[in-house]
Amino acid sequence: MRNPFRHLFARGPEAAQAAALQRWAADHGYAFRKVRDADGCVVEGQLGTQGWRLEWGQSQRSYISGCELRLMAELGLPHNLMALVLNRVLMAAMEKEVYEQYVNDVQTRIDTDTPAEMRWLVMYGKLSNADLGTLKDRFGVVGSLQPWLLQWLSPALREALAGTIEHVRSDQPAVLTISRGRLTLRTAMPQADAGKLALWFSVFEQAVRSATSVVAELQQAAAVGVTPQTAAFGPSEFPRTAAPGRDV
Repeated sequence: MRNPFRHLFARGPEAAQAAALQRWAADHGYAFRKVRDADGCVVEGQLGTQGWRLEWGQSQRSYISGCELRLMAELGLPHNLMALVLNRVLMAAMEKEVYEQYVNDVQTRIDTDTPAEMRWLVMYGKLSNADLGTLKDRFGVVGSLQPWLLQWLSPALREALAGTIEHVRSDQPAVLTISRGRLTLRTAMPQADAGKLALWFSVFEQAVRSATSVVAELQQAAAVGVTPQTAAFGPSEFPRTAAPGRDV
């Protein structure tokens, strides 16, 4: 598929070594391993009892050129719960591409070849600028259940996202998703950079903690007979902790 984003998000040469990430992993007691026959690495660790996985290597999305950082955690959330947080420049580029594909009568390609994140922009509702507050100029948020989104965007998660604004270019692709029970953060990282990793890991950590905290509140409400605020969580749909898995 033609990549409509490369001219917007082109980056420098890919890094051949992951020594900076190896040192970061060692400093925090995380498991590190290089990817055989490729530029990249994998780091695995725990946030309390919640497992997570980091991958740095060749981008898996057309809207990121070169290498990307991926952080993933299997939270076991209901599969009908979808959430997307992304920077405004990328959102505008995606919306433009979806519109151009639609007016050119290539709806089939929209369904099969475009990234899922792009499809979600037209499938789900957006949070308003009032809901986003100080994040409104940098980030957009869409999702299948807006009441859950507002709970998930806790003060700690909002603060972590706001903390990236002064240190990350506004046109750098940054995407945080919840899909099929998995939380994923991905962003461009052409060279292994422990400082930028620490910045994005703080966002990922707060996103995980906030999601599990909201779920715990819903579980407690259900246990005392209070109807959960979101229809995504039926009596049998509360998440169970799962081991992190390979991104697809």
